[in-house]
Amino acid sequence: MSPLAMTATSHSSAPAALVYAALLDAESWPAWTSSYEVQWELPAGVERPARIDDIRTIRTRSGRVWCRERIVELVPDQRFGYERAAGPLESHRASVDLARAPQGGTDITWSATYRHAFPLVGPLRRRRLEVLVHDLAAYANSIVSRNS
Repeated sequence: MSPLAMTATSHSSAPAALVYAALLDAESWPAWTSSYEVQWELPAGVERPARIDDIRTIRTRSGRVWCRERIVELVPDQRFGYERAAGPLESHRASVDLARAPQGGTDITWSATYRHAFPLVGPLRRRRLEVLVHDLAAYANSIVSRNS
């Protein structure tokens, strides 16, 4: 097994603040991803914005835990970084970078590095990353459309 690094990009007409908010809003993930439910692991009764070292649990639609990810970087409206904290597959680290686009809106770059990648999994992972970044952009665009 060898390391695998990949990047996928998309563009949203939404401002970076809106795209960033969607990344942090666990409840919105089922609306823009096809297979995940995301929950922050916070003590009972605690409601606050995500912080570095917070853990989120990602489940399949059937309720099975897919993985747990730790937040490693938060730069408001610019970068959201995370790494695999636990789960059935190889470890990874990823980030979503947001940049103001010259034509308006936000350019989104989602990058991931897998420490150990099984052979032949690369194209599947790359396609999944492309779908995620596209779906995030489309979700943010839909919010802009609803509010205009």
